[in-house]
Amino acid sequence: MKIPGNILWLLLGGLIVSIEYVVLSLCLMITIIGIPFGIQTLKLGLLALWPFGSKVVDSGGSSGCLSILMNILWIVLGGLPICLTHLFFGILLCITLIGIPFGKQHFKMAGLALTPFGKQIVSA
Repeated sequence: MKIPGNILWLLLGGLIVSIEYVVLSLCLMITIIGIPFGIQTLKLGLLALWPFGSKVVDSGGSSGCLSILMNILWIVLGGLPICLTHLFFGILLCITLIGIPFGKQHFKMAGLALTPFGKQIVSA
């Protein structure tokens, strides 16, 4: 299901979402302060490109308080609307049986969009 699901995902809007995240990431990286946020947005763009077969896990690093502080800043500066958008599309897609696998991918992206610092994407 990984490869066919990812191909359908790309054709039905995943490529557009991924491009939007990458462009936003590049815009954020123009300033030095925006670089960490741009990296996290790039992480969302990579997950939006190929979500089936990918997992979001804690990075296990010792970033601790810095990670919490950056996640709070992320939520305040725009992470919450991104998360709510993915939740909306996840619920909308889960209305039909065919849309459930795609809705689950949006839920995965919503979790990452809410608190991306201290997490990484790995192949399952």
